[in-house]
Amino acid sequence: MPLAIPSSLLPADGRFGSGPSKVRAAQVAALAAAGDPSAPLLGTSHRQPPVKDLVRRVRRGVAELFDLPDGYEVALGNGGSTAFWDVATACLVRRRAQHAVFGEFGGKFAAATGQAPFLEPSQVVEAAPGTVARLARAEGVDVYATPHNETSTGAVAPVAQVQDARADGALLLVDATSGAGALPVDVGDTDVYYFGPQKVFAADGGLWLAVCSPAAVARAEEVEATAGRESGRWVPEFLSLTTALTNSRADQTLNTPAVSTLVLLAEQVEWILAQGGLAWSAARCAESAGVLYDWAGARDWATPFVADPAERSTVVVTVDLDDAIDASAVVATLRANGVLDVFPYRKLGRNQLRIGVFPAVEPDDVRALVACVDHVVEHLA
Repeated sequence: MPLAIPSSLLPADGRFGSGPSKVRAAQVAALAAAGDPSAPLLGTSHRQPPVKDLVRRVRRGVAELFDLPDGYEVALGNGGSTAFWDVATACLVRRRAQHAVFGEFGGKFAAATGQAPFLEPSQVVEAAPGTVARLARAEGVDVYATPHNETSTGAVAPVAQVQDARADGALLLVDATSGAGALPVDVGDTDVYYFGPQKVFAADGGLWLAVCSPAAVARAEEVEATAGRESGRWVPEFLSLTTALTNSRADQTLNTPAVSTLVLLAEQVEWILAQGGLAWSAARCAESAGVLYDWAGARDWATPFVADPAERSTVVVTVDLDDAIDASAVVATLRANGVLDVFPYRKLGRNQLRIGVFPAVEPDDVRALVACVDHVVEHLA
C-alpha cells in the first residue's frame, strides 16, 4: 500500500503539471454551457458567427493582455507550437537562422530550420540545461530565435532585441509556449511572440497563437511570394503564415479548429484580464515560484536546478533532490494521493521534481505541496 498523506496536508487542487495544466472549474462550466442546445456553440460550423465571435474574443483578449503596439496582430492556426516551428521555417527565415538552445524545445526549432533544404545551415548558440544561451549578432542571420521559458528545464531568458539586428532587417522570434501570459514582456521587443494554449491559458493543445509585428508580416509576404520550384522552397497551405493571417483577420482558422479549446482559452484570457492582466498574473506566479525556491533553499536534500536566481523560471520550477532520495518514488507517492504531475522532463534524466505554477494554480496549494513533499521524503527515508 502506498504511503497515505494526511488529508490536512493535501492541497485543495493537486494539479501541478507543466502542460497540459490545471483547468479551472469555471472554464469547464463555460464549456458545458457552450453545448446548451438553446445557444449552441459546440457542434456548429466554424464558419458561422458563434464560432467566429469566439475567435474574435480570443484575438481581442490576447491583444489587450499584451498591450499590442500599433500594427501588431494576433494570428492563430492549428497544430500547436510544434507546427509553428515549421511555419516559421517555411515563411519567416529568408536564408539563415540563429537559435539559442538551452533545453529540449529550443533545440527542436533549431532542428527544423537546420533540416530545411532551402536554408543555409543554422547557427546554434548552446548552453547546458539549467543555464541560458544568449543570442548574438552574426553576419548573414535574418532570424534570431529563442525560448522565453524553457519548459524542459525551468530556465527563463530575457526578451530583448539582439543589438543592431533590426537595423540589419533581422527578426526576433520568441517561443513563449510556457511563459506567455505569466512572464513580464514587452512584445514590441519581438517580431513574433508565439505560444500554445495548454500552459498559462489552461486549455487543450493543438492550436498556435502568434503575435506578429508588421516586419514579420512583411517578411512572410516576401518569402512566400518567392516560393516555388525555381527557389526550391515549398510552402504548403497549412504552413502558410500569410494564409493564417488572412483567416485570422476574418476570425477563423484555415481548417476546423477544436472549438472546446477556443472556449477554454477565451475564458482563461478574460479571467486573467479581469484579475488585473499580465502584471497580476506574473506576480501571482512569482509568489508561487518563490514558495518553491525558498523551500528548496531551506532543505539540505533539495536544490533549485537553475543555479542563477535571475534565470529561474516563475512558471515552471525544477528542483533537484539528493541522490539518496528517489524522486520517482516521491512523484509516485504524491500521485497516489492526488498530487499530480510533478515529474521531471523525461529526456533530462535528472532526479528532480518539475512543478507548474501557472496562474490557475493557487499559491496556497503550492504551500500545501511542499508540506506534502516534506512528509513523503521523511517517511520514505
